[in-house]
Amino acid sequence: MANISYLRPTFKPEHSAQRLHERLTQPGHLRRNWGWYAGGGGLVVTLLAVLVVGAVVLAASRASLSTDPSALAQIGLPLGGGKVERVSVVTGPHSAPVPVQVRGGRLWPRGLVQAHQSVSVDVVVKRPGWIGWLAGGTERLRLTLITPSASLREHYLTLRSGAPLVLSFKQPVQAVAYGPPGRLVRHLLTAPRGELTVPHSGDAGTIAVAAAPRSWETSTPALVSWFPAGAGAAAVATPAPGGSILPLTKITLAFSKPVADVLGSSMPAVSPATPGHWHTVSSHAIAFEPEGYGYGLGAKVTVGLPHGVRLVGAQQATGGAWSVPAGSTRRLQQLLAQLGYLPLSFNSAGTNIASTPAAQEAAAIHPPAGSFSWRYPNVPASLRSMWSPGASGVMTRGALMAFENDHGLTADGLAGSAVWRSLIGADLSGRRSTSGYSYVMASTGSQSLSLWHNGHTVLTTPVNTGISSQPTATGTYPVYEHISSGTMSGTNPDGSHYNDTGIQFISYFNGGDALHAFTRAQYGFPQSLGCIEMALGPAGQVWPYTPIGTLVHVA
Repeated sequence: MANISYLRPTFKPEHSAQRLHERLTQPGHLRRNWGWYAGGGGLVVTLLAVLVVGAVVLAASRASLSTDPSALAQIGLPLGGGKVERVSVVTGPHSAPVPVQVRGGRLWPRGLVQAHQSVSVDVVVKRPGWIGWLAGGTERLRLTLITPSASLREHYLTLRSGAPLVLSFKQPVQAVAYGPPGRLVRHLLTAPRGELTVPHSGDAGTIAVAAAPRSWETSTPALVSWFPAGAGAAAVATPAPGGSILPLTKITLAFSKPVADVLGSSMPAVSPATPGHWHTVSSHAIAFEPEGYGYGLGAKVTVGLPHGVRLVGAQQATGGAWSVPAGSTRRLQQLLAQLGYLPLSFNSAGTNIASTPAAQEAAAIHPPAGSFSWRYPNVPASLRSMWSPGASGVMTRGALMAFENDHGLTADGLAGSAVWRSLIGADLSGRRSTSGYSYVMASTGSQSLSLWHNGHTVLTTPVNTGISSQPTATGTYPVYEHISSGTMSGTNPDGSHYNDTGIQFISYFNGGDALHAFTRAQYGFPQSLGCIEMALGPAGQVWPYTPIGTLVHVA
């Protein structure tokens, strides 16, 4: 039987070391290994060099987009040149586009951009051919920035007589607009400056100033007020007192001393009583913000100040006054036509007026363009002859009286601020007249009366007009009082007095002259003392068609 062992032979380190030494010291073996080491090292160096050059080329192939001290931004092109293929600039919460042009690698806005505004710039650059093959044909760059802004150091200045008005800014500015509020003139400076002397007139006043660090920027105006040196309190109003304002114009008062020292805890009184509120602008200024319909069209606005406070430019010692333009006759006619109080329709030629009190009041002062057309056929010639767009007349007055009567106002045919508010309110809410349009024609020659309504003659009836000693006055008059029955009194031609009770269907149109029922044996010839008398039946038919404002034409 054979002896088999599964144990490994005993390991002797000295034998292995000897064999390794013999192999390494053989001449052929040494030559082969040193050649391998030399070739491998050269390859590594070459690869490292290629990688370094590639990294440099890739780094140089990148374009750049950064801010610029003068322009909006600047573009750096890659090694070997390149081309700006597309530029997109937007601003604001709705990403409004900002037109720009590229000059010398810099982006310049074509128009004005608001200061302190977020702007996003996107640029696509096309790389040159050999770099494009290595790094890609195009590169997209994006930059978001806030346009720079500047602010005034002082808003309230005390000046010695004849001293210049020097504006000081916290940041150097290159674009400055200044002047009366709402009429600023823009100026570009040759180089950014921290101070600027501006022209002014008077010992006290206010100007608006809008300044920006860049030539292509604009900014929101701020007010600067100056006062004469002295111990007394002075105030400057914006707009200046004595001028014209709109119904919703804000009135700002700037004081030479802190508001609390001048007014205490009370705010100035505004007349007429106007919905709105005073709010603090700064330690030296307050502003009144009207609301709703504001002061009203045609109003005279006053703001009272304590005794001892001088309001610069005011004609009165205790405050200032402003005037609001009255609404135009043309716009009055347009609204009355739209609401159905005239026998005409109005067709606007422009865009619709916004459904707000402010827009409607502005349209009352500056009426929109458009044309009028007759609503009904067979309009009587005498009625047509009364119409004149833009000119006040009896037709417009009668229509306004009808509107006033329908809306609980004094029916005097005068368009005051309360009437304008009611007219605009009715137009905004669509409250149109449903009565149609009536017109009464009475003839002293034929002693007859015709009632025309909405394009049709409703009736013609004989009447009695005034006798020769007290004739019915000719002309056209709006009905000013409309009662179903009443007492009529006056003086007879012989000097005696009459007092007739129970007279029915009365419509007064000219002083004591009225349309009414009066029982007589005959009709068709002069018998009255100036009134237009009808039999009871026809008078009852006419009366519902002759409310306040209805025109009565006597010829």
